[in-house]
Amino acid sequence: MIIHHVDAFTNELFKGNPACVCVSDAPLDENLMQKIAAENNLSETAFLVKNGEIYNLRWFTPVSKVDLCGHATLASAFVLKSFFEPSQNEFKFSTLSGILTVTYENGVFLLDFPVFELKEINVTEAMSRAVGAKPQQAFLGRDLLLIMENESDIINAKLDFGAMLELDGLITHISAKGGEFDCVSRSFAPKLGISEDPVCGSGHCHIVPFWAKNLDKIKLKALQASARSGILECEMMSNGRVRLGGTAVLYSKNEVFV
Repeated sequence: MIIHHVDAFTNELFKGNPACVCVSDAPLDENLMQKIAAENNLSETAFLVKNGEIYNLRWFTPVSKVDLCGHATLASAFVLKSFFEPSQNEFKFSTLSGILTVTYENGVFLLDFPVFELKEINVTEAMSRAVGAKPQQAFLGRDLLLIMENESDIINAKLDFGAMLELDGLITHISAKGGEFDCVSRSFAPKLGISEDPVCGSGHCHIVPFWAKNLDKIKLKALQASARSGILECEMMSNGRVRLGGTAVLYSKNEVFV
């Protein structure tokens, strides 16, 4: 089986968010997929099997299966477009979060994703301790979204992952209004065995709805301010979904013997 190692949400190697993509002829056992993801040791490994006109898609971190992942979906569409179906400009994936569509337009992959309903919750001392500064607001969906005072709170965050493990939500996102960008964010997933997710697509299913409403904008340019960094072109759709746009580059292509 061939594994493609792709850097997603970037057009430069060693930036964006790396993901491995495995395309197999038949479904793999879930235990085997987890072992392969652990061996790859990236934030996500995507597993694809063609099923008629669509692909079955599953995502695994090194320690667990997840129900939604943006960058590994982008990486999957990139691999299919580059190596399997170059004439196709639309790819549909059957996932644990329903049918997801990725469209290729003018060199950019556009992901059509669901949004997570956000409920505002009280800011706590534990939140401040986890991210090194007091959030202005806190919201809970699948993940925890903490709105910080400024961009500096994002870039220079003093993190306490032990405290973060005690917070609600699967992933913790910190976000602030940007200068050059509409919003600047970082994402942390110690509960999934990932200290920092370099560019979190599914996190922007929380982040984009908040900033679209508060900035009164439909289209947003978002910076993920991790060490690798990544840029997302985002659009809040009229149907209540979010569109995330990005590019990807291939780092390596390897054969595994399983």
